[in-house]
Amino acid sequence: MTKGVLGTGAVLLLVVIFTMLLLITGGGPNAACAAVSANPQAAADHPGVAGYQGDQLVNAAAIMNAGASLGVTVQGQTLAVMTAMGESSLRNIDHGDIAGPDSRGLFQQRDTWGTLTDRMDPTRAATFFFQRLLNVPNWETLTPTIAAHTVQHNADPDHYTPFYASSQAVVAALSSGAACAAGLSGDARALAQALVVKIDAGKISGFSPDHLREIRWIAAGEVHQNCGIDTRILQVITIATTMFDSVGISDINRACTNTLLGSGTASPHYANGGGHAVDFYSLGRVPTTGADANALKLLRALSPVMPPGSGVGQSQCRAAAGVTLDVSMSQFADFCNHVHIAVDPNTTAPMNLTTAP
Repeated sequence: MTKGVLGTGAVLLLVVIFTMLLLITGGGPNAACAAVSANPQAAADHPGVAGYQGDQLVNAAAIMNAGASLGVTVQGQTLAVMTAMGESSLRNIDHGDIAGPDSRGLFQQRDTWGTLTDRMDPTRAATFFFQRLLNVPNWETLTPTIAAHTVQHNADPDHYTPFYASSQAVVAALSSGAACAAGLSGDARALAQALVVKIDAGKISGFSPDHLREIRWIAAGEVHQNCGIDTRILQVITIATTMFDSVGISDINRACTNTLLGSGTASPHYANGGGHAVDFYSLGRVPTTGADANALKLLRALSPVMPPGSGVGQSQCRAAAGVTLDVSMSQFADFCNHVHIAVDPNTTAPMNLTTAP
């Protein structure tokens, strides 16, 4: 089915949707939101959105889910849906055109992309798109059409621009939720209190020595010397607990536990009062190596919002796994039994929670 032209009522509806999105995300295009899944059945039954309906929305859901499995942001999902709109009107077409007689599927991928079977599979085709998008340096900072063009090599670099607003509307309508950093509280005690609720509910587990008590002390308003936690690290933990149903934390403030490991007193776990780093030993009830899918999902979600000087460990673990991770944080070697995330202990630069890249 060919996309219909938007009527006045539909345009007004889109305006309302976009206004709500701006209020939720602080004005950015959801770049600080880690995408989660869409429900294909709900998409099939969903009323038309921006002229798309039925199988078109099911295909959009498949694209969104492929992005969620790779840990891209909502912005990445939106770019992919936009691209498929521009290439196939969100229909899994089995023919090409004069410019690409071998082009097939939602993204009109040619035979150099993969087998015909894979290109005709919406999930695999979307995965191919995301894999190439994630290898585009600083793709988040490019205009949507240029980011898509860099992957697709369309004859017209501006080809995808007319589809961006519709893509935003479709993603917003089908999204079952997102781990958004936009608007996250900057109040340490409020953050800690919310985390204590999750600790008590079994959604956050600890290790020995016990670092969860550091969160409890902050939540209770208690001050224990050298046992504080950088507010930015509390925000990182909050984002992680929003993305996963359970997380395991093995380390926060080593000055508090008088533990010297790795970099010793220079470690952000210890330096300047300690508590400027967090180590997760599990994400989503699965042990992490810093190179697994959950770790990559978390790090990609954090990348747009981390302040200057931030770092992440396990670089050699990812190299051994053949994973290339393009994130804003500096990367360094660390043990492969956790994922280490740190902010600069000598600065107070805030998280970038409202400004999209």
